[in-house]
Amino acid sequence: MQHAVGSPLPPPHQTGHGPAAGWSPAAHHPGPQQPGAHQGSAPVPPPPGYPAPPPAPSPHAPPPQHASVPPVPDTTGHVPLPPAGPVGVPSVPPAAAAPDPAGTTLAVLLIGPAGAGKTSVAKYWADHRRVPTAHISLDDVREWVRSGFADPQSGWNDNSEAQYRLARRTCGFAARNFLANGISCILDDAVFPDRPVVGLGGWKRHVGPGLLPVVLLPGLDIVLERNAERSGNRRLTDEEVARIHGRMAGWYGSGLPIIDNSQLDVPETARVLDDVLARSIASPPQW
Repeated sequence: MQHAVGSPLPPPHQTGHGPAAGWSPAAHHPGPQQPGAHQGSAPVPPPPGYPAPPPAPSPHAPPPQHASVPPVPDTTGHVPLPPAGPVGVPSVPPAAAAPDPAGTTLAVLLIGPAGAGKTSVAKYWADHRRVPTAHISLDDVREWVRSGFADPQSGWNDNSEAQYRLARRTCGFAARNFLANGISCILDDAVFPDRPVVGLGGWKRHVGPGLLPVVLLPGLDIVLERNAERSGNRRLTDEEVARIHGRMAGWYGSGLPIIDNSQLDVPETARVLDDVLARSIASPPQW
């Protein structure tokens, strides 16, 4: 994806410590003494202007009771956060009220091939909601690994699979924490219907059964055009894009909602996504 030498310094002065501790006027301003008087004889009266000392306690009197000191409040600014847990299935609203996904805390998984527009739609959708919403991109989290990054374009192997699993688990952990604190999440990933390692099961396990998956699947010509605008390791060969797109067609008939955004711009796709999510809230897909 990324010490001191020398004798110790005296401690700082504190109330009740150091030379001034236990200081009393009588101790430092003794009254006149008679010649031959011994220390510890009759008590010496205080000089004018000083209050009289309290009477000495009787040896048979009970020990004085001290008032309990209230604990000092924590002023560090630490805010306790609710613990994260699996995301439950959204509650179905009453039949008379239409579901409002724009004002509901949700966990959404946006699925699609490279070039489907997942990241653009997810960011726009998150930016325009009435409730706090986070966007979590699995590709971004995978690229947190800088040295030793296992690029799937170089071939799907044990290292790339392990880093994918780690990134998905990290995304799930982040999503649960956001949702536990009232922040919706939209995650995006190229989930394959015919590949268990990059399938829905891992997402359901890491986020929870309340995750709402939606598939973005425009036409092949659209994803090829969008892929050509990419750079770096996000750009795939046309052959790879066509192969991924063909495998994504397996989502048809799966029961998951599918949006063909071939003729839709990003804002229009986000509005359709809200409509699809409203139906998913009312009747969660079985997956």
